[in-house]
Amino acid sequence: MSSLSRELVFLILQFLDEEKFKESVHKLEQESGFFFNMKYFEEKAQAGEWDEVEKYLSGFTKVDDNRYSMKIFFEIRKQKYLEALDRHDRAKAVEILVKDLKVFSTFNEELYKEITQLLTLENFRENEQLSKYGDTKSARSIMLIELKKLIEANPLFREKLAFPTLKASRLRTLINQSLNWQHQLCKNPRPNPDIKTLFTDHTCAPTNGARAPTPVPVPLTAVAKTATYTPLGAHGPFPPAAAAASNALAGWMANAAASSSVQSAVVAASSIPVPPNQVSILKRPRTPPNGLGMVDYQSTDSEQLMKRLRSAAPVDEVTYPTPLPQTSWSSDDLPRAVACTINQGSSVTSMDFHPSHQTLLLVGSSNGEISLWQIGLRERLASKPFKIWDTSSCSLPFQAAIGKDPSISISRVTWSPDGSLMGIAFTKHLIHLYAYQGTNDLRQHLEIDAHVGKVNDLAFSHPNKQLCVVTCGDDKLIKVWDLNGRRLYNFEGHDAPVYSVCPHHKESIQFIFSTALDGKIKAWLYDNMGSRVDYDAPGRWCTTMLYSADGSRLFSCGTSKDGDSYLVEWNESEGAIKRTYTGFRKKSAGVVQFDTTQNHFLAVGEDSQIKFWDMDNVSLLTATDAEGGLPSLPRLRFNKEGNLLAVTTADNGFKILANADGLRALRLIESRSFDTLRAPIEPAPVKVSGAAVVANSSPNVTRVDRLDRSSPARPSSVLNGVDQKPRVLEDMTEKTKPWELAEVMDPAQCRVVTMPDSADPPSKVARLLYTNSGVSLLALGSNAIQKLWKWSRSEQNPSGKATAGVAPQHWQPNSGLLMTNDVSDTNPEEAVPCIALSKNDSYVMSACGGKVSLFNMMTFKVMTTFMPPPPASTFLAFHPQDNNIIAIGMEDSTIHIYNVRVDEVKTKLRGHQKRITGLAFSNSLNILVSSGADAQLCVWNTDTWEKRRSIAIQLPAGKAPAGDTRVQFHSDQIRLLVFHETQLAIYDASKIERIRQWVPQDLLSAPISYAVYSCNSQLVYAAFCDGNIGVFDADSLRLRCRIAPSAYLSAAVTNSSQPVYPLVIAAHPHEPNQLAIGMTDGAVRVMEPSESEGKWGVAVPIDNGLPNGRTTASSANSNTAADQLQR
Repeated sequence: MSSLSRELVFLILQFLDEEKFKESVHKLEQESGFFFNMKYFEEKAQAGEWDEVEKYLSGFTKVDDNRYSMKIFFEIRKQKYLEALDRHDRAKAVEILVKDLKVFSTFNEELYKEITQLLTLENFRENEQLSKYGDTKSARSIMLIELKKLIEANPLFREKLAFPTLKASRLRTLINQSLNWQHQLCKNPRPNPDIKTLFTDHTCAPTNGARAPTPVPVPLTAVAKTATYTPLGAHGPFPPAAAAASNALAGWMANAAASSSVQSAVVAASSIPVPPNQVSILKRPRTPPNGLGMVDYQSTDSEQLMKRLRSAAPVDEVTYPTPLPQTSWSSDDLPRAVACTINQGSSVTSMDFHPSHQTLLLVGSSNGEISLWQIGLRERLASKPFKIWDTSSCSLPFQAAIGKDPSISISRVTWSPDGSLMGIAFTKHLIHLYAYQGTNDLRQHLEIDAHVGKVNDLAFSHPNKQLCVVTCGDDKLIKVWDLNGRRLYNFEGHDAPVYSVCPHHKESIQFIFSTALDGKIKAWLYDNMGSRVDYDAPGRWCTTMLYSADGSRLFSCGTSKDGDSYLVEWNESEGAIKRTYTGFRKKSAGVVQFDTTQNHFLAVGEDSQIKFWDMDNVSLLTATDAEGGLPSLPRLRFNKEGNLLAVTTADNGFKILANADGLRALRLIESRSFDTLRAPIEPAPVKVSGAAVVANSSPNVTRVDRLDRSSPARPSSVLNGVDQKPRVLEDMTEKTKPWELAEVMDPAQCRVVTMPDSADPPSKVARLLYTNSGVSLLALGSNAIQKLWKWSRSEQNPSGKATAGVAPQHWQPNSGLLMTNDVSDTNPEEAVPCIALSKNDSYVMSACGGKVSLFNMMTFKVMTTFMPPPPASTFLAFHPQDNNIIAIGMEDSTIHIYNVRVDEVKTKLRGHQKRITGLAFSNSLNILVSSGADAQLCVWNTDTWEKRRSIAIQLPAGKAPAGDTRVQFHSDQIRLLVFHETQLAIYDASKIERIRQWVPQDLLSAPISYAVYSCNSQLVYAAFCDGNIGVFDADSLRLRCRIAPSAYLSAAVTNSSQPVYPLVIAAHPHEPNQLAIGMTDGAVRVMEPSESEGKWGVAVPIDNGLPNGRTTASSANSNTAADQLQR
């Protein structure tokens, strides 16, 4: 339908409304799908006219159009179902369940089962989640609030929620204007024409001898009436959690229109088969004005992909989205203060910070040289000039090109996600990969003659659980390589040189966005089936795309050939521009560069400045010239934490900008460097507390050129190419102190809350879990009883998440049931408790020497039991991709792969000699790692369940292989935390090699009782059998904080004859500095740092303020055995 035809429909709607044809108005609204009348929708929903509500909605969306539509229909049908239950109309409730709600079981079978279970309750309010359900009227009002948010967030309702602003009786006015015009064309116009019909054109009959009078306006045939459409106000934004969950590629592909080159709302006919569920898309094209249509590549494979994209949603797909707590931000969080200026020696073309070592910067230059800088020490740790590693393997075109012009520049440098590899793309054909193992020695790993001409971009990706390299070039191709140099994919389809690539994934779908010099944006799946998206980037020239750090928001930045720059955020569900940021100068001589940080800020280098935007505000937030010296279009790069920003300078160097946290971190490292220079003539002892821990030199930042020990006390103003800024050093020496181990000795130094409990006899806490939502804590006692504590929203705790600042409620259902495990004939105190929680927090599975029980977390009812002993279950782990598959470790050393749905053991894994004590899945490596009381680790392929390898952990001399060995994967799914009472260790699971090890010593010399990663895998919390808790840096296993038992136990408890200590630790799923501990006396406590500190100590610096990184005898984290291993 053309634009004018669409507007005519709006005029007809206005006319019908003015004439009080109410039913016709809403019928036309529904049939045209042009205007969604929220007021009418609310009226029908409040009246409970559910059939009319769904009929009206059907004109705008169908159940399976997208996530938002599914949730809208689900909420309506759920309300209809609950009202039937409230009326005790069981027959109607069953009818609604079967006819209306059954469709949702395909997407979330567990939720459908829970809804079905409501039929068994006398009052559905007995269900904990529905306990606050009021009367029908209030429930409908609450539902409508949620529906409004969903409708406003749904891209299918875009531009359909506000009626156009029209003057009253606009259609009448147009008709009268037409009649006036017709009357003026009459040969013999009459002064008062009698117009009797609109079916034919008006003419005035001629009169004998009459002369034509002056035309006069025809009076309106009716008095104008005021339109009754009231403007609809904007409601609050849809909760971020729901917005973040939209599938980018699914949305972009699902809304395919005719072509990006046709700016029309009409979809052309196509011979390409279209899946049935996409027919509505073609009938009602939804391409927004600023988001051009895509080439329709729908095929059988594409249809299967769409099904996968829809089914890949989390299991809580149709539950209410929970608003995320809002973090307060200010421009002070931006790194704008100049910390140092460094001379690279040639023009800097690309930079990238190490993903975990925040002050390690990789720099690429116009002369083909790469350099690795330790920003904290202002030291160039290593440099590699360009050279061809193997000329014989290079193509003849490259050899000819380099022979004709040997100059070569770097177009891109980047780190692999785990920081073990660095990738370099050159302006002629080649890419290089270097292996980095935390030393200054960069090992050549791989050289590829990747493209004909310039390699414009390089990125790492992880398709099919395999680390790969994605490249693009002037030959218009995108290629994917494995780490052996084998080409896995070759994507053709661009008509111009490919400028950039942006690999990403949403849930299990891996894809690549690419941009070309003709301004085209395309998207590719790893299947050699061609591009799935064809869009025009703003400016239609050089564009770069980046996701926010959490992967939920997509941005692009670029420049047109005319010099106009664009920074935009994309609406992934539609493939349309969501917002365009303002604040650029009118013309740029080149291409602007940008970066994102902290999921909140954008930065662009332009006009010899760094300009910053808040992601949620299109207006420029602030800008800085970094004290001058920047080129017109500076390149820039944030570190992962966003507290440092590297910016290129006009004189062959770069500057480091920092915020307060960044300056503090840099000054700590600067102080050690300065103290090292002063040490020969000022041998003052380092002030360290009795518990201070002094680290060895970090293997990740070895200095290349050792400073002359006889050098003057005051360093040179220029050291190794770095402007040292004496004012910074003077300020630093006054205000900073040598690093000291943080020791929490007193309750005032931290926040602790003890879980309230009933008068039950105390039982030691054997297992402890946070729910995935972070609002509850679940403990399994050695008496086989599970306890649940819940935090609720309040003024003191607005987020409703677990916190040490507010005591939670010991929660039980109204029935008074306890979650008690089957103990058969075993003694619970001698059994090995085990527990696992489903992803959506609906079910908990546990055992305590008897059968495995599956509990409903809302009702505490036992849903089923299975796996009766012997042998008894000793460890449980849900398969990460299928909640119906469970790995069960057994007392007889076997592992059972059990399918809950069919109640069947699919296979048994044999490889251990003693009972299983730990299980951990890795999605990216496609493996299951098991640990046992035999001190063995076994690795199993999760496709075939074959054993890949086994390895024994290294025990102290004379120590028998006994005791629990536990395993947990790092968030990168590659590194593996292994703990035993004798050690903490980090393994590379891809190679089954140990990287780090720490053994109990000095202040922390007692056996380890438990250890766990923090939620962001930056920390390791370890509990000891003397009550101490250690907080370690996860990468280095260096102790950063010790929490003494006196900080969280009363004097009476600490002085009791019976030792009391943590048996288990749980890390909060969203707050990295929050932990929970389960004690031998049955108490459960939640701990957080004091609000003034905010975290458990600071990262252990490299040299710890001592010359040459020497350690002292009191070093609590020096580890001779481990250091020898690393060397």
